[in-house]
Amino acid sequence: MKKTEPGSDPHILLVNPWIHDFAAYDVWAKPLGLLQLAAILRLHGFRVSYVDCLDRFHPKGGHPPFPRARQGRGPYLKTPVPNPPGLEDIPRTFSRYGIAPQWLSEDLAALSPPDLVLVTSLMTYWYPGVAETIAVIRRAFPRAPILLGGIYATLCPDHAAACCGADRVVTGMAESAILSLAAEYTGRNPSLRFDPQNMDTWPYPALDLERQIPHVPLLTSRGCPFSCDYCASGYINPVRMRRSPASVVEEIRYWHEAFGVIDFAFYDDALLIDADRHVVPMLEQIVAAGLPVRFHTPNALHIRRITAEVARLMFAAGFATLRLGLETTAADRRRQMDGKVEQAEFVEAVAHLKRAGFTGDRIGAYLLAGLPGQPLAEVEASIRLVRDCGITPIPAYYTPIPHTAMWEKAKAASRYDLEKDPVFTNNAVCPCSKDPFSWAPLTRLKQLVRGDMP
Repeated sequence: MKKTEPGSDPHILLVNPWIHDFAAYDVWAKPLGLLQLAAILRLHGFRVSYVDCLDRFHPKGGHPPFPRARQGRGPYLKTPVPNPPGLEDIPRTFSRYGIAPQWLSEDLAALSPPDLVLVTSLMTYWYPGVAETIAVIRRAFPRAPILLGGIYATLCPDHAAACCGADRVVTGMAESAILSLAAEYTGRNPSLRFDPQNMDTWPYPALDLERQIPHVPLLTSRGCPFSCDYCASGYINPVRMRRSPASVVEEIRYWHEAFGVIDFAFYDDALLIDADRHVVPMLEQIVAAGLPVRFHTPNALHIRRITAEVARLMFAAGFATLRLGLETTAADRRRQMDGKVEQAEFVEAVAHLKRAGFTGDRIGAYLLAGLPGQPLAEVEASIRLVRDCGITPIPAYYTPIPHTAMWEKAKAASRYDLEKDPVFTNNAVCPCSKDPFSWAPLTRLKQLVRGDMP
């Protein structure tokens, strides 16, 4: 393997790949893990480049939207591409989301050849976009080793190794392994300047490598104490870690004062756990700082932890978008899947939020749809209860995930061979049904959410 010449700083290229899907939208989405690795590498003397195939602000895309539009969210560029093999019968438009391939080739050609390329991955069924991205990188830099990591690589390492064209698949969270990997491929072996087991010592993610920073992801803790049947968080993040409240507030202040960032999205799986020692002092310090910022919770908040005090502090701190993890109002299924909340606790939490000042349009409850063996009437009943509480029901269509307790049930319920190809786990095709895809149930749920039907 190529080693860097003595006296020169090794060059490492990090790439966020395209998405191939039936639908995709930037809802406070950032490749946080990849940008965290970029910051760690830069801290240790590596020369870092970054290419984002999802860049909504690419100069060749015409007039980019104002970064603060839609509170930092926005649509990706998209180009229709053929449906993947096995999904030709799905009457939906499949697309490549992100910049044009020619733009990617030109951006890569403008860089000096890297000593190592790191590519990340997210949804398992997005791997066709990962494979296409790696193929373009390979043509641009045929001698550079390419490593693939991220969620798909961790959940489906054998498939990733066989199908994506990388030289190596790296599983798990890479903060503790990245420097040894970089040393193996470049010969540079610097002394450790942070503690991988102490998140307070980590450098801020290298968001400054992006053209625009429309929003900043915040990770105040890692891991989750729950073991929900449908979730792989415990497999991906087996070790629970947490930052100090003061370090989180300082990061918020940094991005706001240095880059003018207004919108921040919490990425925690369990933001409200042990609230008195974590989120409560954090919110108190945010309120005291008086910064004109907004917070969003695209990952569901644990309903049982929303007390009157937590609700009051979230409102005072500037939380603009709240998402609650209700999942279903069917008591037996909820207790079997996760046991995180009872219906009465949900109603009480919503009441706390409204008394604190939140209006119903700022509060949404995620409701799982398309679970193995789940009747449509169950989802409809959940939507009605959420609407009756005066907040927004948000159907979250189920994606079968390997290494979860529900995986075997999903395989048995599906008309596809989920084990063979992750593309069949795409929630847009309603994979846990033996019947062919139909728009009818999806349309019915949309109408019910909008209140167009009783």
